[in-house]
Amino acid sequence: MLCRIGEVEVWRILEMNGPFREAEALFPNAGPDVVRIMNEMVPGQVDAAGRLVLPVQGFLLKTGSHVVLVDACVGNDKTNRFSDWHMRDSGRFMAALAASGTAPEEVDYVMCTHLHTDHVGWNTRLVDGRWVPTFPKARYLMPAADLPFMEEIGPDQYRESLLPVIEAGQAEEVGSDFTIGDAISLIPTPGHTPGHVSVRIRSGGAEAVITGDAIHCTPQCAYPEWQFVYDADKEAAVRARRFLLETVSESGARVLGTHFQLPSTGRVRADGDAFRWEAD
Repeated sequence: MLCRIGEVEVWRILEMNGPFREAEALFPNAGPDVVRIMNEMVPGQVDAAGRLVLPVQGFLLKTGSHVVLVDACVGNDKTNRFSDWHMRDSGRFMAALAASGTAPEEVDYVMCTHLHTDHVGWNTRLVDGRWVPTFPKARYLMPAADLPFMEEIGPDQYRESLLPVIEAGQAEEVGSDFTIGDAISLIPTPGHTPGHVSVRIRSGGAEAVITGDAIHCTPQCAYPEWQFVYDADKEAAVRARRFLLETVSESGARVLGTHFQLPSTGRVRADGDAFRWEAD
């Protein structure tokens, strides 16, 4: 178990952890010193080739009433423009799920913070040449504003990871006012995608927030103006990032960073006009 938030168990479901793309390309307005700044703030954040090192992971929440998977990573056998993610064949995600003591049939909800390829891959799996929902009894919660967006810009992932869930009658379009029981709610953080949400956990007087892709790495706490190249609306993403950082710094919530360098947990403190990351 990664941690406990009140009565809610949080389990890390790690699919991979390694270099992605060059930091200068990922943060195009960060300037030529981005690699130096990142490695000074987080040693090992950028590898020797200048590539950002990040995990691809989901978080499994056990509330006592529900089992909720937040984000379903890249998946196996998926069409993907990134070579390291294309047609993967790895048992790591499912092994991490099993290590949490959870079978796919026991997942009640799959909460997609957004519908990019590295957050919906294990929504489905290939069985006898056909895409079927990985979690046969789950309701798949998808931000309503993201579905038409992804159908247009990501036809392969829509066909492989979203449409089969819709056709199975397991998809539910949700807004940021959606809640799961008393413990789980959503925070609107649009910009990375039109409907992007972060996930709030409140239980027993404790609070945590799963960032999704509102923030990609902890140096963005100090530099929230750094835009991520795959943000659909970069200015809106900066506003959402600042809003989320202000929210968690004021509340003192524990932060679970979806792509933050492992162990991916800590707190955000206000620091002048920006913020400071304090890892657990």
